[in-house]
Amino acid sequence: MTRTIVESKTKTAIIGFDQPFCVIGERINPTGRKKLAAELEAGDFSTIKRDAIAQVAAGATVLDINAGVVYNSNPNPNETEPPLMVEILKLVQGLVDVPLCIDSSVPAALEAGLAACEGRPLLNSVTGEEDRLELILPLVKKYNVPVVAISNDDTGISEDPDVRFAVAKKIVERAADFGIPANDIVVDPLVMPIGAMGTAGLQVFTLVRRLRDELGVNTTCGASNISFGLPNRHGINNAFLPMAMGAGMTSAIMNPVTLPISQAKITEKKASLAAAGIVMPEGMDDEAFVTLFGMGSTKPRASDEMQAIRAANFLTDNDPHGKNWIQHNKAPAAEGEGGRRRAGGRRRRA
Repeated sequence: MTRTIVESKTKTAIIGFDQPFCVIGERINPTGRKKLAAELEAGDFSTIKRDAIAQVAAGATVLDINAGVVYNSNPNPNETEPPLMVEILKLVQGLVDVPLCIDSSVPAALEAGLAACEGRPLLNSVTGEEDRLELILPLVKKYNVPVVAISNDDTGISEDPDVRFAVAKKIVERAADFGIPANDIVVDPLVMPIGAMGTAGLQVFTLVRRLRDELGVNTTCGASNISFGLPNRHGINNAFLPMAMGAGMTSAIMNPVTLPISQAKITEKKASLAAAGIVMPEGMDDEAFVTLFGMGSTKPRASDEMQAIRAANFLTDNDPHGKNWIQHNKAPAAEGEGGRRRAGGRRRRA
């Protein structure tokens, strides 16, 4: 049975067909997050700290670390990204104990991260492009780490799933030439947006089965790609992830966190209620308010996608006796409830 081992200094995550689905938290990534990029350029790591803690609390078993900021003061990522990668890795390692995934398109940043990272991180990523294979596979061998293999090559990303399988096979075979075993290759078969390609879901499920059965490798994906550009993306993601798991996918790079409701939205809702003549009890706190009206929470919490994954783990016997499912879904006891029960028991004994 193929098992990919990823380790921090104190904790091990196992990616495998007989293991609970591995959630690789994606939020420590400034791509498309202008506010975070500006913070990092200014030396402000407060959002990184919050994102690291929130993702682990939500259930991420590995955290992806991407330092791809294009500085206004220095647009050369070969100079800026390696030291920033090291700084973020050291910061996150001091906050959480889960293994990390070093994510960069800059080889110097990957090597700097490998040198600084404790344990056995996952490296993200290598492709089938010749120059990328020659740069990245020696690093994988040197540091003895597993690597994400993305199924595109010098010709780009093919819409033909057979071509993407052939690229994955090429990477696995080239890795073997470097003495890198198949269990250290985690293939990303590339999820296409289903809004642009109606067969995208079927393609991925077929590819994942082939990768498992013919190459014996673990798999991952950018989970939210499937719903890109569509309404109610969570609904699509929630269906896609358990189906991909059923096909044999063993991990995903995804956001495990539902972000808290902003104060602006709370204020807007209260104003609309007041305008409708609805009077709320005095002293009601914001958390009680948003819960009452089904708005979410004022605190980060596990996303709907995480709930779907936990349910799928339970249904595939990767959560024995449903312990994890019950732990995360059992309603908390009302305040003082336990005390009343104990008091009742004493009266019966008397």
